[in-house]
Amino acid sequence: MPKTGNRCLAVLALLLLCACDDGKRHDTRGGVVDGWPVWGHTQSGQRYSANTQITPENVKDLKVAWTYRTGDLDPPGGTKRLAFEATPILVNNTLYLCSPRSRIAALDPVTGKEKWMRDLKPDTDGSTVIVCRGVSYWKDAQAQAGTMCSQRIFAGTIDGKMWALDADTGKPCADFGKGGRVDLHDNLGFIEKPGLYGVSSAPTIVGDKVITGSKIIDFHHVDMPGGVVRALDARSGAVVWAFTAASPNAPPGDGKTYPRSTPNVWAPMSVDVGRKLIYLPTGTPQIDAVLGKGDWDYYGSAVVALNTDTGAPVWRYQFVRKDIWDYDTPAQPLLFDYKSPDGKSIPALAQATKMGYIFVLNRQTGAPIFPVKDIPVSTAGVQKGLSPTQPFPLLPEHQITTTRLTEKDMFGFALIDKWDCQRRFSKLKNDGIFTPFYGESSVDYPVSIGGMDWGGLTYDPRRNILVVNSNSILGAHHLSPHAGPEGYSPLIGTPFSQVYDNMMSIFGAPCNAPPWGKLAGIDMTSGKKVWEVPLGTSRDEAPWPLWFNTGVPNQGGAITTASGLTFIAATTDRYFRAFATETGKELWRVSLPAAGQSMPMTYRLDASGKQYVVLAAGGHSALRNKQGDYVIAYALP
Repeated sequence: MPKTGNRCLAVLALLLLCACDDGKRHDTRGGVVDGWPVWGHTQSGQRYSANTQITPENVKDLKVAWTYRTGDLDPPGGTKRLAFEATPILVNNTLYLCSPRSRIAALDPVTGKEKWMRDLKPDTDGSTVIVCRGVSYWKDAQAQAGTMCSQRIFAGTIDGKMWALDADTGKPCADFGKGGRVDLHDNLGFIEKPGLYGVSSAPTIVGDKVITGSKIIDFHHVDMPGGVVRALDARSGAVVWAFTAASPNAPPGDGKTYPRSTPNVWAPMSVDVGRKLIYLPTGTPQIDAVLGKGDWDYYGSAVVALNTDTGAPVWRYQFVRKDIWDYDTPAQPLLFDYKSPDGKSIPALAQATKMGYIFVLNRQTGAPIFPVKDIPVSTAGVQKGLSPTQPFPLLPEHQITTTRLTEKDMFGFALIDKWDCQRRFSKLKNDGIFTPFYGESSVDYPVSIGGMDWGGLTYDPRRNILVVNSNSILGAHHLSPHAGPEGYSPLIGTPFSQVYDNMMSIFGAPCNAPPWGKLAGIDMTSGKKVWEVPLGTSRDEAPWPLWFNTGVPNQGGAITTASGLTFIAATTDRYFRAFATETGKELWRVSLPAAGQSMPMTYRLDASGKQYVVLAAGGHSALRNKQGDYVIAYALP
């Protein structure tokens, strides 16, 4: 919880912008030695480890095993735009990770000692938040073992380059693109500044293809590069196929430039290798807050399944129609097998959304498994053409709201701040969730960090429990006559700019009642919540004595283990926590040198070795918390 209302307003404004081996080996004693070979542990994105050395009984004994520092920090007076959100991967007996400004590091997984580091030095001009969430690994089955670039690390940068590095040395692979890199700005048309279009998430490896989407700066201009998804040849970097999320009936274009301002895919993707399907969580068409000129809504704010061989769309399911709220699909789709009450198994996909809803779909057809109904929503405000209904899942049981907040939902530590919040709230335009933009200040709830954001979901298949962290924060905004190209939401090319209005209390807390952040466990047969707890305390962000177990804004994700543990940092208080997956009981908490706005990972190298849990702790510029460059490994003594 920030210390001042003005500080919180700035925080929320910036946040609004913002066939693989599973790694398991069975030892001779029947245990499991599990690694972490891709960003979400496997291509299904379950973020579940089979390791059981660390248990609910001994997790309290975890200690720091080693610490590595990337050196990627802003100097005094720097831009202060960094967010350390990286999750390492374990392959080739090495941990690989990236810093916000794409320093790619290879570490010894037992000691944390650096094997090599390659600084890719991206041009960050134009970027709002500088971030890299991870890298990917590929092994060339046609190359002789031990030769240069027979094993490769692929890393995207915030200025739109895809690099291929030799996994053993970090040297660029000369046969990939030009000197080891492919310029993803090619065939996009005009880009005002390099950092307006780049890559923030780890690319997806399917066979010998490197598949990547892009991060495109929100709220900027009606004419932006298109959100093309490209499959690159892992050896040469040549484009194998490209998918643009233009409407199916869109004209083909000039053949040289991908269609402009189409929805992008900035979050990680997932893959069903057997069905040859890759699942894309899509963003909004440009420009957020105002309906775009092009008819690019069809694939926007949806999940789209493509054939991995051809890039042809197979099905799509849209979560938000005519999205002006920046409610883009923010997280990796999670693939699992749904166990119905009658014992049937259905191939399923669970998708977290910024509205706080979770949709569960048949991943082969896109049809909902749990019921979804359309609800009427407001089409008032300053612009025409909004959808009169939006889809709403009745289950799983995890929603922010379907009704209007009222003055009774306002909160205060004392009567004076509660009264002030109620007074300001009563003046807002309030049509409930999906309140359109007005010329006057209107309700923005949940704000576009969610609900859920890129931290997404994790699933424990042993216990059939889905675990999700989320936010519940009230904001306010309005559209004003255009004020020029400056600020976070200039909306260049429209008659408007977006203005964020303060809905923080005089003590710097959100005006709506807590919990402002929570963690929940959901039974994925019934769709019912098994437990729900506040996530985080106001410590580290609020002055004493305002330290309460209120749950706090969080950015990052959780993982689960076979022993029954859920690990998560993510909160604005500087703690790393472990919870019991079955009950939500907090079992372990350790203070961090900087907040962990990232997703942890865990691994064990061999049957006689330790299980490690690793977390990047560096804070987040948009949260205005303490900056750091720490990668910390924990293990039992």
